[in-house]
Amino acid sequence: MRLDHVSYAVARDSFVSTVQRIGSALGAGFVDGGVHPRFGTRNFVLPLSGGTYVEVVTTLDHPAADCAPFGQAVARRAVEGGGWLGWVVSVDDIAPVEARLGRTSTEGHRVRPDGFDLRWKQIGLLELLEDPQLPYFLQWLVPSEERPSADPRTSTTIHGVSIAGDAASIAEFLGEPADHPLDQIDVTWVEDEEPGLVSVEFATAHGPVTI
Repeated sequence: MRLDHVSYAVARDSFVSTVQRIGSALGAGFVDGGVHPRFGTRNFVLPLSGGTYVEVVTTLDHPAADCAPFGQAVARRAVEGGGWLGWVVSVDDIAPVEARLGRTSTEGHRVRPDGFDLRWKQIGLLELLEDPQLPYFLQWLVPSEERPSADPRTSTTIHGVSIAGDAASIAEFLGEPADHPLDQIDVTWVEDEEPGLVSVEFATAHGPVTI
């Protein structure tokens, strides 16, 4: 099971400053990812080495943000003061996950500023809304060279993530072993008042950085 990206959600009035702050901490600038019209959100992304990326996302003043589960999750995290929204795992075939969860995935897309229509399928947002420790799943519908993790802008990699939650529950949800649920990424289980993604440790050219 491979980590695709981590998502950081903020209110609209702190969107630009958060993009600048995290980019400065990681030593690289984000790129404009564009608008998610079906979800009522928009993002900036930072492609990292190792095939992952960081997303900073906010809601739009659009009805979809109140209806779509992803828009609802972003809005809720923003109201709470902003922070890590969650972690996303990529799969080659989302059908087994659909069968396990008992419903079909949702198709998403956003048109990048260069005009390319980035498309994917995702599932698990309903579970994330109920239990923020859980990831959601994504299957890309575009070639690897067009995905947000392509063409890294920095040598920085994600070294590990700290999650407040129940390892056994997450392992069952992922269908992976609790002692190592993600390939090539260290997962540390921590105690916190609220479940969810607590922090991400990055390996940068200037040493480790935790956000």
